[in-house]
Amino acid sequence: MDAATQQRLLRDLHADWRVVDAHHLERMFLFDDFKGALAFANAIGVLAEEAGHHPDLYIGWGKVRVQLWTHKMDGLHEADFILAARIDEAGAR
Repeated sequence: MDAATQQRLLRDLHADWRVVDAHHLERMFLFDDFKGALAFANAIGVLAEEAGHHPDLYIGWGKVRVQLWTHKMDGLHEADFILAARIDEAGAR
Protein backbone atom coordinates (compact mmCIF):
# COMPACT_ATOMS: atom_id res chain seq x y z
CA MET A 1 0.00 0.00 0.00
CA ASP A 2 1.48 3.32 -1.01
CA ALA A 3 1.83 6.29 1.35
CA ALA A 4 -0.94 8.31 -0.31
CA THR A 5 -3.44 5.48 0.20
CA GLN A 6 -2.31 5.06 3.81
CA GLN A 7 -2.87 8.76 4.50
CA ARG A 8 -6.27 8.74 2.79
CA LEU A 9 -7.46 5.78 4.89
CA LEU A 10 -5.90 7.24 8.04
CA ARG A 11 -8.13 10.32 7.73
CA ASP A 12 -11.17 8.09 8.37
CA LEU A 13 -9.82 7.00 11.77
CA HIS A 14 -9.58 8.73 15.13
CA ALA A 15 -6.86 11.40 15.08
CA ASP A 16 -4.73 9.45 17.59
CA TRP A 17 -3.94 6.69 15.09
CA ARG A 18 -0.64 7.05 13.29
CA VAL A 19 1.20 5.17 10.58
CA VAL A 20 4.62 4.08 11.82
CA ASP A 21 7.44 3.61 9.31
CA ALA A 22 4.87 3.05 6.53
CA HIS A 23 4.52 -0.42 8.10
CA HIS A 24 1.86 -0.45 10.81
CA LEU A 25 -0.88 1.50 12.55
CA GLU A 26 -0.53 2.41 16.20
CA ARG A 27 -2.71 4.05 18.80
CA MET A 28 -2.60 4.41 22.57
CA PHE A 29 -5.86 4.22 24.53
CA LEU A 30 -5.93 5.56 28.09
CA PHE A 31 -8.09 4.39 31.01
CA ASP A 32 -8.57 5.23 34.68
CA ASP A 33 -7.16 1.92 35.89
CA PHE A 34 -5.83 -1.48 34.91
CA LYS A 35 -9.27 -3.09 35.03
CA GLY A 36 -10.58 -0.72 32.32
CA ALA A 37 -7.53 -1.31 30.15
CA LEU A 38 -7.85 -5.08 30.48
CA ALA A 39 -11.58 -5.01 29.67
CA PHE A 40 -10.85 -2.97 26.55
CA ALA A 41 -8.09 -5.36 25.49
CA ASN A 42 -10.54 -8.25 25.87
CA ALA A 43 -13.10 -6.36 23.75
CA ILE A 44 -10.45 -5.93 21.06
CA GLY A 45 -9.80 -9.66 21.28
CA VAL A 46 -13.45 -10.38 20.47
CA LEU A 47 -13.34 -8.02 17.47
CA ALA A 48 -10.08 -9.58 16.28
CA GLU A 49 -11.48 -13.09 16.43
CA GLU A 50 -14.60 -12.02 14.53
CA ALA A 51 -12.45 -10.39 11.85
CA GLY A 52 -9.82 -13.14 11.75
CA HIS A 53 -7.26 -10.33 12.00
CA HIS A 54 -5.19 -9.98 15.16
CA PRO A 55 -3.42 -6.84 16.40
CA ASP A 56 -0.52 -6.73 18.80
CA LEU A 57 -1.72 -5.42 22.16
CA TYR A 58 0.44 -3.98 24.92
CA ILE A 59 -1.41 -3.61 28.21
CA GLY A 60 -0.29 -1.61 31.22
CA TRP A 61 -1.88 0.21 34.11
CA GLY A 62 -4.44 2.53 32.52
CA LYS A 63 -3.30 2.04 28.95
CA VAL A 64 -3.54 -0.21 25.91
CA ARG A 65 -1.28 0.31 22.91
CA VAL A 66 -2.59 -1.26 19.71
CA GLN A 67 -0.42 -2.08 16.71
CA LEU A 68 -1.99 -3.32 13.49
CA TRP A 69 -0.48 -4.64 10.30
CA THR A 70 -1.01 -7.60 8.04
CA HIS A 71 1.66 -10.10 9.06
CA LYS A 72 1.35 -12.18 5.89
CA MET A 73 2.44 -9.23 3.74
CA ASP A 74 4.51 -7.54 6.48
CA GLY A 75 2.78 -4.22 5.94
CA LEU A 76 -0.50 -2.37 5.83
CA HIS A 77 -3.63 -3.58 4.09
CA GLU A 78 -7.13 -2.11 3.97
CA ALA A 79 -8.17 -4.75 6.55
CA ASP A 80 -5.93 -3.04 9.11
CA PHE A 81 -7.78 0.25 8.71
CA ILE A 82 -11.15 -1.51 8.90
CA LEU A 83 -10.23 -3.20 12.18
CA ALA A 84 -8.81 0.09 13.52
CA ALA A 85 -12.19 1.73 12.84
CA ARG A 86 -13.96 -1.07 14.70
CA ILE A 87 -11.53 -0.67 17.62
CA ASP A 88 -12.30 3.07 17.62
CA GLU A 89 -16.01 2.25 17.97
CA ALA A 90 -15.32 -0.13 20.86
CA GLY A 91 -13.17 2.50 22.60
CA ALA A 92 -15.93 5.10 22.34
CA ARG A 93 -18.31 3.13 24.54
